Amino acid sequence: MPRRRLLGWTVVTGSAVAVLVIFGLTSDHATTGARAAPALPRENLAGPAITLPGLLASARGRPALIVFWASWCGPCVTEAPAVERFSVSPAGRGRVVGVDWSDGLEGARSFVRRFSWTFPNMRDAEGTVGSAYRITGLPTTFVIDGRGRIRTLLRGPQSEASLAHALDAVERA
Repeated sequence: MPRRRLLGWTVVTGSAVAVLVIFGLTSDHATTGARAAPALPRENLAGPAITLPGLLASARGRPALIVFWASWCGPCVTEAPAVERFSVSPAGRGRVVGVDWSDGLEGARSFVRRFSWTFPNMRDAEGTVGSAYRITGLPTTFVIDGRGRIRTLLRGPQSEASLAHALDAVERA
């Protein structure tokens, strides 16, 4: 009898952990523990080359966005027009950088041209920077505060309004 009880508790505990992991990984919006943002990739894909300190400087101490995407990602295609519109808006100007993650060079260049992206885009061909950021899917957007800390994580396609809201929320915090 005690053996059955132990087996039952093991199954229940394992199931509970699995549910927490699954729902935790599929959240659309998460607040992080404000860890330092890893460096951006060094390979420039489009627009002016930029570093994390350069992004923070262009944002003038306000929060900024790092958008991870790939040309093969359907939800990234959905999000792409909104990211460009936001990047040229007064709220987004100088506060957005794209990171092409684990993608082929020609596909990435074609994607940037297709959506006429004008903001800086760096290339993470091997996926090492994305791994350092701990991305679990695409598109993923990180809101970085003025001191270079990850404050918010947005999963899935975003709209102009959701990007503006995320920056505002970090700025007000």
